[in-house]
Amino acid sequence: MKSIRHTMGAVWHFYRDSFRNMTWGRPLVWLILLKVFILFAILRVFFFKPAMAGLNDEERSRVVGERITGGAAGETAPSSPTPENTYHL
Repeated sequence: MKSIRHTMGAVWHFYRDSFRNMTWGRPLVWLILLKVFILFAILRVFFFKPAMAGLNDEERSRVVGERITGGAAGETAPSSPTPENTYHL
């Protein structure tokens, strides 16, 4: 247990000290965080509509059940995607 704790501490100190000594480290980390924020927050809000917008709880549970099981009870899943059975995000 002590060797694992020592190894994890050594790895942590290695990365911490390396990050402190980098001249471009902090600006690059901020740039990466900004890009991640843009990708997940802004693009999702403006370009991707919610998949089940406008459905009530019963319809949502029915759609989720159909997606999990591959179709409604007694139906078989379609062999190829068509505009009627494709779920656009």
